[in-house]
Amino acid sequence: MLHVTETLTIAEWELTESFMRASGPGGQNVNKVSTAVELRFEAERSPHLAPGVKARLRKLAGRRWTTEGAIVIQVDETRSQARNRDIARERLVEMIRAALVAPKRRIATKPTLGSQRRRIAAKTQRGEVKALRGKVGDEE
Repeated sequence: MLHVTETLTIAEWELTESFMRASGPGGQNVNKVSTAVELRFEAERSPHLAPGVKARLRKLAGRRWTTEGAIVIQVDETRSQARNRDIARERLVEMIRAALVAPKRRIATKPTLGSQRRRIAAKTQRGEVKALRGKVGDEE
């Protein structure tokens, strides 16, 4: 069980973990021990997430969202497999929490009279600058 909020938990069958050898520094250890973690969360098939949350989660996940509707998170930051596993789960929880928050609807407002006048004044001034760029005539 992975607790996201006090009301939302993710079941273990929705999560799949695989371990592989990490790249980068680590000496002989890096060639022997599979410390990198790949956490796969079947988001599209999850009964715990609402359709709106799934849509926002898909947008947040970006390239980590697969064509099958799963989120794949890879972590190979530390030399400890357990720590990498915890980091991957924390990242998934943060992503789901961010998707749970519905964005506020934007309320359209009219521009103020002052801002309209400033805009027109700036356009007029810019037009005058451009008008002065004409060819220089023959002055005799």
